[in-house]
Amino acid sequence: MKLQILTPEEIVFDGEVTSLVLPGSKGEFQMLKDHAGIVSTLEKGKIKLKDPVSSLNDHLEEEGDYKVYNIDGGILEFNKNKGIIFCH
Repeated sequence: MKLQILTPEEIVFDGEVTSLVLPGSKGEFQMLKDHAGIVSTLEKGKIKLKDPVSSLNDHLEEEGDYKVYNIDGGILEFNKNKGIIFCH
């Protein structure tokens, strides 16, 4: 699925992932291909990307099977296998 992670300063990630784990207000939640459309706020925590394919991986850290990006909060919009995360 296609994913973009954007901050006010830059594009952190723009590419494909097989799944992602996000810090929601009620705890972590995972999204896979063909997930229902959703708009959600995100809490402080880690965005975990599984099998990321992008030339923009400079800000991602290794954590087990995932590449990870730490956020202080944000918003996720996901629809038709495309996700955009606005975060800080």
